[in-house]
Amino acid sequence: MRDAAFAATMAATDAMFVRPTNPVSHRLARMAFIMACVAALIIASAGPLRRYADLDLAATFAIFRYGFYVAVAGIALGLATVVPTRPGDRRRGFVAALLAIVVGLAAAYMPLTWFLRAQHLPVLNDITTDIADPPLLVATLQLRRGAANPPAYPGQAAGAAQRAAYPDITSVVLPSNPADAFKKVDGVAMAMGWDVVARAPAEGRIEAVATSDWFGFRDDIVVRIRPDGTGSRIDIRSKSRDGQSDLGVNADRIREFTARLKAGG
Repeated sequence: MRDAAFAATMAATDAMFVRPTNPVSHRLARMAFIMACVAALIIASAGPLRRYADLDLAATFAIFRYGFYVAVAGIALGLATVVPTRPGDRRRGFVAALLAIVVGLAAAYMPLTWFLRAQHLPVLNDITTDIADPPLLVATLQLRRGAANPPAYPGQAAGAAQRAAYPDITSVVLPSNPADAFKKVDGVAMAMGWDVVARAPAEGRIEAVATSDWFGFRDDIVVRIRPDGTGSRIDIRSKSRDGQSDLGVNADRIREFTARLKAGG
């Protein structure tokens, strides 16, 4: 028994030092894994650099884009080496190649998703339920100093593009009187995690700022409450401070707000 155990131990030890039959593909597989990991780190760093180091928007997106390129290269190299490194006949590197593909795909997912969304969404950064008479920024106007996007509504062309892309973005009519509607709007704003910066019940206006978790992008929001017969008409406007396109974020925010408001907060 001792001899058998000793022989098995020696065989396992020898196997650890046996040179693989595929040294080139083994090295390439490891290189693919390293590239995928580096790409993940590059892409992940873009958000914190923008949010906490105030990195320029163009530089931030450049980091994001080049991280994607590195991820694609890691995936391609992983795919090229996954077969030559398959288990058997003293071949090595299969796990590294497989991990390169998995990590690379995970790293490339968000940049690819953003790219695909940008292909079918209009270039808009100011969305409102009332295109003819958008709610005005008042308190948040002061907070937008230095913002790349001007505070004024971009005009009829933007309104037409919004109507074509987001026909469901419309005003909300509630049976509640304006005072009660104001309370409901305030509750929904708080529930959505917005930073409410102004409450003006007499004017029927609430203003807030929404900050994205990763990049720290700030969007300014104004909600207007007006009498509508015995009820109230609610209009909302969500405008990005930076970036030509919001990739549908403002429209999604208004949809969520509208759904919560109609559901009773």
